[in-house]
Amino acid sequence: MDRFNAMRVFTRIVELGGFTRAADSLHMPKASVTILIKQLEAHLGVQLLHRTTRQVSPTLDGQAYYQRCVNLLADLDDTEAAFSSVSSAPQGVLRIDMPVGFGRLIVMPALQEFSQRYPLIELEIGMSDRSVDLIREGVDCVIRAGVLLDASLVARPLTRLTQITCASDGYLQRYGTPVTLEDLPQHRVIEYFSASTNKRYGLEFMIDGQEREILMPRALSINNSDGYLAACEAGYGLAQTPTYHVVEQLRSGSLREVLSDFRPPAMPLMALYPPHRQLSRRVRVFVDWLVELFAREEFQRRLNG
Repeated sequence: MDRFNAMRVFTRIVELGGFTRAADSLHMPKASVTILIKQLEAHLGVQLLHRTTRQVSPTLDGQAYYQRCVNLLADLDDTEAAFSSVSSAPQGVLRIDMPVGFGRLIVMPALQEFSQRYPLIELEIGMSDRSVDLIREGVDCVIRAGVLLDASLVARPLTRLTQITCASDGYLQRYGTPVTLEDLPQHRVIEYFSASTNKRYGLEFMIDGQEREILMPRALSINNSDGYLAACEAGYGLAQTPTYHVVEQLRSGSLREVLSDFRPPAMPLMALYPPHRQLSRRVRVFVDWLVELFAREEFQRRLNG
């Protein structure tokens, strides 16, 4: 029995809550996963997992063993990274998650550059606005905009995104164009809410260096960034979004910026990863590439208009 491999299999079962999902994550047959766990439990002389028809969960011994496995495997990865040849190219699977619009409009058009630079890294990319449990879902790195909600993650700042307030031409014809913040109570807002935390986001503005939220009548609430913009284009109300997300709509005239003298606060963009992935060469080169990418003048223009 390869004990390190058995440890990796065991930790994935605990994190994903099942043999099948762990097998899929590790690209292994389920039968092989089952045999490894049986061998590991026999070797240790303890039961590591409770198995039912609905779920798999660690026993008390399994919980203690899991924590030690996580630390040991992280140390092993760090040691291999530290002593591998400088000329050795990083390789293996890198699992990333990023917002849908950001991935589609910004990252994907440039990603071939990264793949050509690091051809031995196999990318698995998820695109979503939801909160991702990096440990449980086996994700190495996520890209997120806004306030960091999980202090246990390592955050690498990438850039800050300019935001604007906008509305459709049809909406502005019906309600008028707001010129000052005092005009806003006569208008309607499209509210964005988080699918995972249910936190609600209205309109915020920078006034004399301070962030100020303006309360307005709500037209509707939505939890998806593409749907949020679709509602704005459909004339439901005012919305706030990073500039890169509406470049084409502004150019075509389907959306118009309003209150340009009172723009929302810039939104921080970060790469987030668990502490035990901090020294992973795959994560490091990907995040370094993002930092390099967003420092370029052409991408600053694309991101901030």
